[in-house]
Amino acid sequence: MRVVFCGTPEVAVPALDAIVASDHEVVAVVTRPDAPSGRGKRLTASPVALRAEELELEVLKPQRPRDEDFIARLTEIAPDCCPVVAYGALLPQRVLDIPRHGFVNLHFSVLPRWRGAAPVQHAVLAGDAETGATTFRLVLEMDAGPTYGVVTEPIGPGDTSGDLLTRLAYSGSSLLVEALDAVEAGVEPVPQPGEGVTLAPKITVDDARIDWQRPAVEVDRLVRGCNPNPGAWTTFRGERFKVSSVALRPGEAPLAPGELEIGRRSVLVGTGAGALELGQVQAQGKKPMAAPDWARGLGTAQALRLGD
Repeated sequence: MRVVFCGTPEVAVPALDAIVASDHEVVAVVTRPDAPSGRGKRLTASPVALRAEELELEVLKPQRPRDEDFIARLTEIAPDCCPVVAYGALLPQRVLDIPRHGFVNLHFSVLPRWRGAAPVQHAVLAGDAETGATTFRLVLEMDAGPTYGVVTEPIGPGDTSGDLLTRLAYSGSSLLVEALDAVEAGVEPVPQPGEGVTLAPKITVDDARIDWQRPAVEVDRLVRGCNPNPGAWTTFRGERFKVSSVALRPGEAPLAPGELEIGRRSVLVGTGAGALELGQVQAQGKKPMAAPDWARGLGTAQALRLGD
């Protein structure tokens, strides 16, 4: 089939490469417009746009998918189907109707659980034993279309959202090619069950603030679920303090929530139930570093506490 690929972030690039290597013909790519990036906030093309340019594919970057120029060009291209991975904008019905086989989306959850923008993050936050990826036909209702296939991925005790998305980007890319093969063969997708629907809205910076009154296991999930984005954080001496990794330390002497215990090779912090060992941290204005390196020189003349 002639397809137009829609996607934006790095996690979508493996799927683009897999479809290019398949029997289907990628005739163009749709991605989000260039956006400010880095300290200088210079306009930068999306990872999918950069990869498409390397592959010498036509790249469409509509400000909005309902823009008439974009709709006219996509209609002119007349794709048979449009595979989608994390495009980042809602598509109106006029656009969904252009390809004769519709749009096939790769979503990083086992639908109908975790419909929305941050499915993997919410799976980690909720303590799910597994996550996965599902291919389905796009409809106007968010992530509610009938499905073609699914893969699952166990969530290990140390897995971050970034770890899981990296693995799913590759297993999901094969699943998406299989879905395109099924579409071409005339296979009809299966409606999603009406029960078990949960929502996964975007995780905000405020959502990523650590509440040290929560149990250690929940703080651990928050840190892993928000890694790499938006990044879990707390405060130290009135300034923002990022926490990129922690480890559960059952059986340690009890510490008050947020209270620090600094040793030669480790830094422990108390929670509402249990202790955690801080891994990588970043004080405001400093580079990321191991917690013992950060703590060196703080002294112990007075009690030290996170979340003050």
